[in-house]
Amino acid sequence: MSQSSDRLYQVDSVPEDFDFNKRVVEVFDDMLDRSIPFYQEVIAAIAQLLDAHLQDKERICDLGCATGTSLVKLARLLRHKGFAFTGIDSSEAMLEKARLKARFYTDQDNISFAQEDITAINRPDTGAFIMNYTLQFIRPLLRPPLIARLYDSLRPGGLLVLSEKTIQPDKKLNRTYIEIYHRFKQERGYSELEIARKREALENILIPFSIEENSALLRNAGFTPVTTFFQWFNFSSIVAVKPA
Repeated sequence: MSQSSDRLYQVDSVPEDFDFNKRVVEVFDDMLDRSIPFYQEVIAAIAQLLDAHLQDKERICDLGCATGTSLVKLARLLRHKGFAFTGIDSSEAMLEKARLKARFYTDQDNISFAQEDITAINRPDTGAFIMNYTLQFIRPLLRPPLIARLYDSLRPGGLLVLSEKTIQPDKKLNRTYIEIYHRFKQERGYSELEIARKREALENILIPFSIEENSALLRNAGFTPVTTFFQWFNFSSIVAVKPA
């Protein structure tokens, strides 16, 4: 399955705020590959966590699953566990591509997709929830009740895996991390114009927290332990456990 190149912001002005519409869906996989540092490595690390902590045939839900890249790779890496995977997203355009990708890349019948509002999630006895670069798009006021709902839906001992773009409390260090990230994107073919235009489009839509803020959000919901298992400058991944 071929993927289209991300050229959405090779223009002199931003036509609209960032939205997960069909224009974005068509280039989303290329956007991930070129915009998220160590994206594939983080998915592989998540697979190791799930393999070590979950029992066979448990339910794993990927919230904000987009085009299903993470879910399909996890299904292939964890075939021996017999997990039931569910991808949930609010964008039907994303889900259409996810379903096609699942049929194309795996012969398993244990992957399903559902169009839902993740802030109203209710999936009792789930073994693990995954939120890869999803919470940052949820309005900050809605984040605590969402995390509380996930905590309630997990079975005792279940996992919440959270990957996010983050900010640093120290302004100088934060600026340094952003500059390093921009160089990362330039090395992958994005121009300064594209980087600036996309940042403008995402303003007030992608609202990052610090690692400390995300960790506090999880602890306040009852998760313990809460620990960072990956960080690359202003990107981080956290695993949180619901006490058994």
